[in-house]
Amino acid sequence: MFRNKEFRQFVMVFVLTAAVTAALGFTINTAAGILTAVSTSVFGIAFFLFTKARYRSIARLSNQIDLVLHNADRLDLDELEEGELSILHSEITKMLLRIREQNEALKNEKMHLADSLADIAHQLRTPLTSANLTLSLLEKNPDENERRAFIRETEELLVRMDWLITSLLKLSRLDAGVVVFQREPVDVNGLISTALRPLLIPMELHGIVVQREVRADAKTAFPVIVQGDPGWLAEAVQNILKNCMESAGDHGTIAIDCTDTVLFTEITIHDSGAGFEKEALPHIFERFYSGKSANRAGYGIGLALCRMIIIRQGGTITAKNHPQGGAVFTIRFPK
Repeated sequence: MFRNKEFRQFVMVFVLTAAVTAALGFTINTAAGILTAVSTSVFGIAFFLFTKARYRSIARLSNQIDLVLHNADRLDLDELEEGELSILHSEITKMLLRIREQNEALKNEKMHLADSLADIAHQLRTPLTSANLTLSLLEKNPDENERRAFIRETEELLVRMDWLITSLLKLSRLDAGVVVFQREPVDVNGLISTALRPLLIPMELHGIVVQREVRADAKTAFPVIVQGDPGWLAEAVQNILKNCMESAGDHGTIAIDCTDTVLFTEITIHDSGAGFEKEALPHIFERFYSGKSANRAGYGIGLALCRMIIIRQGGTITAKNHPQGGAVFTIRFPK
């Protein structure tokens, strides 16, 4: 308490004032001097005890703050009477709890980042290992036809790696919040055509039939329109179509249906594949989740990217098994 320069100055002024007042009282008469001296002494002692109690409470608050800053397991909340110190204690407690929450969030983010880096390393290591093995076989194989097959296989692996890296970069940009989505009218027919265009040749090679139907509200004759970024929306729909193409397999079908109402615009994409495993349904849109099926070649990135794009633009997306078989994705944009 006496380390406080202001308190020392106050004590000096108070003692000087009390001495002068007592001296003036004694000049009047002895009784007045004694009364003045006793009054100032009682007031000084009371003020000293009150100030000491306040400094003791402040010291307890300081010790609590120090314990929390040194990773104490818990924060002891002392009960104080209503007043300035009680308000200060409440605000400090809120601040400390907020700091602790932020520290926990930072720890969780670091753990998530470490897990993501491990997943990315694993996803990249698999095609890299396959490419190295194929190149070593290519070097040792004299047969021209087999060498060409190895070259095509290597090219496919490089294309998959390029798609993986590009998708990861897009995910990181979305996570960082640096992507600014455009807000403009998008014709759903044109959106579906744009998303389908890069996949038409692979679908034709595998004999996959695409059925599409866009139904507008019966009260209007205008095209079906949604509000969003046409490039990113096409990316999202294309990722769903890729998933459906892999699931449908050779000679499968993909049905694209769009319904426009006064409340929302809904796009459903249904494939003729085997659908989702029951235990996989809650994890379909999780990052790096690719299911337990041995024949799945996905990285678990496309659908996670798709969901992030659609949600960031105000839409919703769900996935489930169709009653007649296959998987069905539903994208909905409210009006």
